[in-house]
Amino acid sequence: MVNFNGRLLDEETDFLDHNNRGLRYGDALFESMRVVNGKLFFWEDHYLRLMASMRILRMEIPMDFTMEFLEDKILETIEGSQLKDASARVRLSVFRNNGGLYRPETNNVSYIIEVAQLSNPFYVIDDGDYEVELYKDFYVNKDMLSTLKTNNKIINVIGSIFAKENDYQNCLLLNGDKQVVEALNGNIFLVKGNHIKTPPLDHGCLNGILRKKLIEILKKLEGYSFEEAAISPFELQKADELFITNSIIGIQPIGKYRKKEYVNNVAKSLIGKLNAAARLG
Repeated sequence: MVNFNGRLLDEETDFLDHNNRGLRYGDALFESMRVVNGKLFFWEDHYLRLMASMRILRMEIPMDFTMEFLEDKILETIEGSQLKDASARVRLSVFRNNGGLYRPETNNVSYIIEVAQLSNPFYVIDDGDYEVELYKDFYVNKDMLSTLKTNNKIINVIGSIFAKENDYQNCLLLNGDKQVVEALNGNIFLVKGNHIKTPPLDHGCLNGILRKKLIEILKKLEGYSFEEAAISPFELQKADELFITNSIIGIQPIGKYRKKEYVNNVAKSLIGKLNAAARLG
């Protein structure tokens, strides 16, 4: 089932047209999150990020767009899709309503909620082969728009095609200063000895929810120091461990970059703490 502005529709139903501003201009935002047995993981953080992003994009926030209202609509869609007692991936999209060219005629919005079943109720570590490479055809901008979860993801699309064509599981994106920013589908963390770091937001990386949650955990992790700091391509091959984070997979260790192979000790030590935080949050 798909929830369009509060109406539950069959997935095959046509309900958008060529005037949709998300299609025309990428004038849209989205949040992806896990739901397990009716509990939304880190829902408050997702909601607050969405509201902040809507304000930045000058979208009108409807009076009924409360945290409780949207949670109810998500759970309605879960139940309508017969996934109430299962694990599911949710995508909540918000787009500006039809009208205008680049300059919209209205700042009012509509929303769509999509759900799909997941195989595991918890975040788990995947020990399979996971090789990455730098994607250098295009670069991420160092600005606030790059930190938002908008529908403007063309670099992620063509980077994913590049990865598939070259038998990589993922690629790492660079900004215009040739600093490592993030992976195609999540934030990047680097471990060297007992020091852990991730790129700062002003380098252009996504303001990820799992990034935020792991930073909170890492700042309290005994035996390790943590900082938000630049990561150069040179450092990748000097690192002991690299891992990617997002709200669906949790933590994905990187096994290989060029000739360098990595361990996943820190990733494994964090996964239990992340699951505990998800149950509480």
